Amino acid sequence: MQEATSIGGNLMLAPLVAMMRLPLMAMDAGSGQPWNTETVRAVNEKTVAMAEGAFAAHMSILQSVSRFWPEVFSGRTPSLFNGVAAELSIGAALKPASRAVKANFHRLSNKA
Repeated sequence: MQEATSIGGNLMLAPLVAMMRLPLMAMDAGSGQPWNTETVRAVNEKTVAMAEGAFAAHMSILQSVSRFWPEVFSGRTPSLFNGVAAELSIGAALKPASRAVKANFHRLSNKA
């Protein structure tokens, strides 16, 4: 629960990060050279966070699949059926984006 709260708190910084990043990207656009530093960084960070999140979500589901029969044989409801697997997968998928938003907030806060 604490991890979910931390992820949610970090992701709530996303609008602030966008607002801090827009003037830097506007300066990049005014320089006449496409794909300057801040624009490249923004695209790269989002792509990396998306790929890491997708991989983490898949690994989380695979772990839940590997626990299916042990859960059935122990008399418990498999996590694939009771929503626990989906919850863990979503948390794993959002964690990389959360880290990136928090890091960007700190980096851009220091520039201001």
